Amino acid sequence: MACYGDGGAVFTDDDSLAEKIRMRANHGMKKKYFSEIIGINSRLDTLQAAVLKVKLSHLEECLSKRREVASRYDELLKDVSEIILPQRKPSATHTFNQYTLKIKDNKRNELKTYLENKGIASQIYYPYPLHSQESLSVLSRKVGEMAVTEQLCREVLSLPMHTELEDGQIKYITDSIKQFFVDNN
Repeated sequence: MACYGDGGAVFTDDDSLAEKIRMRANHGMKKKYFSEIIGINSRLDTLQAAVLKVKLSHLEECLSKRREVASRYDELLKDVSEIILPQRKPSATHTFNQYTLKIKDNKRNELKTYLENKGIASQIYYPYPLHSQESLSVLSRKVGEMAVTEQLCREVLSLPMHTELEDGQIKYITDSIKQFFVDNN
């Protein structure tokens, strides 16, 4: 569940220590998507906790709406052969923090740009595999040793996913995706 921002505080007069603390609180990163040390996501202040406490009472309603949005995406995109829809296990319930497609034939970046030009936000979460991050260099993994992970980092694209998405917006997004593949095949 989202709140109104991130927050927290640590006080020190040691610049080096301050930098390491900031990195640890942000997944070990100085630069976005480049983890240098093992870190955590630790950016929640009391005000944000209070907001989330109120929102928690609406959790099931929010999750239900996300599932409805995902089902609508599924329905409207099921016949697009150039993409692979998110899979679900019958024994599990998905929360759909993201709705992530796999885009075939190395067209992910082109599709992302196309959607941007149509005013549709999309996101490439985790564009670099964890085993390639400096912070996890102790794994001693080389490029190519985790081929599936590396391939997914090149193929996945997440569509807008939130509880306020209306059917007309979902239809615009899915129609735009379909049109992209009509224009690019």
